[in-house]
Order: sequence, then C-alpha cells, then structure tokens
Amino acid sequence: MADARGLSRRQVGLGALALGGGLAFASLPADPAAAAAPSRGESSPALRHGSAREAGLLPGPLKQLVTDAEAFLQPSPQHPWYAGAVLLAGRGRTVALHKPIGMAVRYQAYDEKTDTGVEFPPEQQIPMAEDTVFDLASVSKLFTSILAVQQIERGRIGLEAPVASYLPDFGRAGKQDVTIRQLLTHTSGFRAWIPLYTSPTYEEKVQRVYDEALASPPGTAYLYSDLNLISLQLVLEHVTGRRLDVLLREEITEPLGMRRTRYNPPASWKPKTAATEDARKPWSGMDRGLVWGEVHDENAYSLGGVAGHAGVFSDAWDLAVLARSLLDGGVCGRNRILRPESVELMFTDFNTAFPGDEHGLGFELYQHWYMGAMATPRTAGHTGFTGTALVLDPTTDSFLVVLGNSVHPVRSWRSGSAPRVAAANQLARAVPVRPVRGRTAWFSGMASAATATLTLPALDTSSGAARLSCALWWDTEPKADVLVLESSADGGTTWEPVPFTTRRRGGGTAEQHPTGMATGWSGRVWHDLTAGLPAAPALVVRWRYTTDRLYVGRGAYVDGLRVEKGRRRLFDESRPSDAAGLLAEGWSREDG
Repeated sequence: MADARGLSRRQVGLGALALGGGLAFASLPADPAAAAAPSRGESSPALRHGSAREAGLLPGPLKQLVTDAEAFLQPSPQHPWYAGAVLLAGRGRTVALHKPIGMAVRYQAYDEKTDTGVEFPPEQQIPMAEDTVFDLASVSKLFTSILAVQQIERGRIGLEAPVASYLPDFGRAGKQDVTIRQLLTHTSGFRAWIPLYTSPTYEEKVQRVYDEALASPPGTAYLYSDLNLISLQLVLEHVTGRRLDVLLREEITEPLGMRRTRYNPPASWKPKTAATEDARKPWSGMDRGLVWGEVHDENAYSLGGVAGHAGVFSDAWDLAVLARSLLDGGVCGRNRILRPESVELMFTDFNTAFPGDEHGLGFELYQHWYMGAMATPRTAGHTGFTGTALVLDPTTDSFLVVLGNSVHPVRSWRSGSAPRVAAANQLARAVPVRPVRGRTAWFSGMASAATATLTLPALDTSSGAARLSCALWWDTEPKADVLVLESSADGGTTWEPVPFTTRRRGGGTAEQHPTGMATGWSGRVWHDLTAGLPAAPALVVRWRYTTDRLYVGRGAYVDGLRVEKGRRRLFDESRPSDAAGLLAEGWSREDG
C-alpha cells in the first residue's frame, strides 16, 4: 500500500533505530545444511526445521532476534508496534527459527477519543501460531512480479515493450511510452496512489488507471506506486485470459506446494488469520469496522480482493518456501516456476540511474531501512503496510520472514520499520565470519550511533619505511557508517588518515583507499590490507569505526595486525606481549 500522503517507503522507514549488542561465535559448519526431508509433509520438499548449527548459524543472535521482537509488543514508545508476529529465519534448506509471539486477534475496535484499543474478552482473543495467516499487503507485489517474469520467459510479454501494446487504452494521458520494465521497477512516472475505491464499478476503476496522467516522464524518476502493479495485473489477465488469483494458484502456489497462500481466503481460515484494522474514516478510506479475514487495502478490497498490488494472504512457512525456491534459482523439488536467468533479473539492479532506490524486477534491493545488516547489493525483498516483510540474501543463502499485524487496531500506532531492522540485524549477525587466523578476530560491533576504536601501542617509526598489514573484513551502511585507519604523532591530540590498499584474499584487483576510509559493500569476504606509516618516534595507529543513529551494516573485523620495517617486526598481534598492548573501545574479541 502506498501512503496516501505521498511519502516514500524509505521515509516511512526512517526513525527505526537498529539494536546493538555483543555476540560470541561458536564452532559451526561452514556450509549451509544439506537438503533433508521436510517437517511439514510433501508440500514443502525444499525445507525442514532444524537447529541453528544445522543451518550454519549462530544460536545467540537468533535468540536475541526473538527477544528484540518481543520488545515491540510493549509500548515503543507509546503503543505496541504490533499486537503479535510470526518470525522465521533460515539458511540453506534449514529453518532455524520459527516463532510466534503475541496475539493474532486482540482488539475488537479502536477508541479514537482515548487513543486506546478495545480488547476482545480474553477467551475470544487468539494467540499467534506458527501457521497464522496474514494479509501480506504489498508483499503481494512479488507474486504479481513473478507471474509477469514467467510470461516474459514464455514470450507473451516483452520486458521493454510498451504497456499500451497490450492495453491500447493504457496509452492515454501521455502513457504511451511506459514499458513493462518501468512498471516492475517503479519508474513509470505514476504517482503513488489514487483512491480507486471511490469509483462504483470495476470498469470505472480500470478506466481511472487508463486515464491517469503521469507525475513525471517515463524512466526519469523513481516513485513507488501501487498503480504500477495494478497495471501489470491488467496486462497479465489480458495476455493469459486468466484472472490473477487463478494465475497465482496455477503458476506459483500449486507448483511450490504453498497451501496457505491465496487471494480471498475462505471463512474457514478466519480463526487462523491475524486481524488488521478497525477501518473507519477518517484514518481509513472506508467504514468497514474490524477487518479480519478480508484484505485491508481499500483499493484491493474494492477490486474484489484480487489486485496486483495487494490482497495475497499467506503464512511464514509458505513464504519461506517461496524464498528458498528463488534462492535455488526458481525450483522447488521437481517443480520449476522460473529459469535461473529469470530469477537473476530479480536480483539485478535496473535502477542504477536512481541510487538509493535499487530495484530488480519486482524486488527491492539493498534497502537498509528494513533489511538492516542483511542488506547487500543483491539482497532482495519487500515489505507490506500491514507489518509484513520478506528478505532474501543470496550472498549468505539466508532468508527472513517477519509477519506482524501492525495496523491492529489502527495504523497510527506504528511508525518506522524498527522490528524488521532489528530482526534482519540479528539474522545477519547469526551468519558467522571466520577469522583468518585461529579462532578469534577483532569485531567492531553493530551498535548504531556509536564509535569503536582499536588502537596499537605507540611505535617508533622515525626511521621511515614502516608498513602495517592485516586482514580486513567490512560491510557498512554506505557513506553513513565508516571505518577509518588513522595515526597520531602527538599522543592522540590530532589524527591524520592513513591511506591503505586492500586486495580480496585469494586474488583480485588492488583497491586504493587514499582517504584511509572503508565504507559500504566489500563482498563480505576477507581482504589483505597494507599501509605505509608516517615516520614518528612515538606513532599511534588506530582503527575507528563510526555509525550513525539509524541503520548499520554487518560491521568490521580486523585480524592478524602487524607492523614491520624490512625484516624487523615492530608489532605482531600474534605475540602475547604485543597483543596486550592493543586498546579496544567498543570492539570485541570474538571466536569464529
């Protein structure tokens, strides 16, 4: 659902503070667990429940993930962010965390005079369960996008073809040049949202889409818009002759064995479905009372519950099956829904002209505002207005599902995306980083609004030609969080950056860091670092890692620090006497 006031999804996400804290590595298998028999029967042949160790994950951060999520059941700061949630995290083919918290149904109404929720009697409230079904809201857009890419594979739709070549009436009001790709990447020029529910008939709603003029010329700006996926729905239904709900069932959910995913769930599902909002004007566009078992989004509801932008209901396990299928290149068991090269398009940024709004076909990419430390240039996902999120990280072969009913009892009780960020941070931390030497390495931590330093003892480099070397691993929120190598010749009164060179271990092109700074994405692999040091009789060298108040990456690691002049070693981390001289503030020494 696009915010009616025109706020971007990233602006809605601002204000979420990532949670920090320490963790200890354990000895774990390096690779994801191998495929095994499913724990929920033949409907999910690609997944099984298992331990963190079997998934190649650290158990401590997974426990903290639940603790963090439970904190948002309490006022944060004034009202709970959600009444309840279902959390699922996995790596490889192992689901290592599948945890319901809070209530699926708690409130029967919202009292706007006192800004409180009117609760059902305790015996009528329903706790969350592993298989609670949620209104996915805009996560539905992923299913529409997959269906579109399927038709691109089959040659029925052209990625760069004008939408008007399939729907001539769409070309009205200057939209004749809008392409299928621009719909999938939100670069069509559509404004965010229009109240289609105010038009009385389905045909009139469609005509409003056709008559809608663009806010910007096609391809010149990124603007997230529900109208893109509604338009794509119309194209799909035209070229296939099937309704979108039929396409979803026949092309995705049945092949993948997703038995709790559909539009318009039957009444029998209601007791196992999370309630959403007490929908009344003025905060809602329609007076519907408690929405429970029906789609929350007003436009999707007015379209009969079947819409390209919203309306799909699902549970956490089914979404994990979808995630696993995409991470496996579009296949689940013996059933393939997409070719590997088509899946690759979903993990490839088509919006390079709009930095910060990276987007594959249908999937958002590299969005720290809800992916947290899981975010990489190839991390794909989507969120939903009701409190849902799906994140897939091909780099670590991990996936995260956060399903919350955050508009229960009213949408104004929550803001930002803090629970999603916190969960993603902890799953990212759960993926171990193996030290280069031995079992330990220095770790910066992942706290927001923090500074961590690792300082070498004062060294006599006055004769010149001293060089520092170490192994370095970093992944930070680009530009906002930085790792700096710097030195002081006056006892720490002033500091100057130390330029350095990094090269990916095992080969690769040398990368120069003339400002002594590392930030952003480095591939989540170790790099060999060398740096020439200034000449001084008592030179102090330190690493300084600084984060802003919002989002963080996976952090930074330093291992195997040495300072040498020719064959003479001025400092060697592996020598106990030298290592004892290191001063760490905010860093931790961790096992891997």
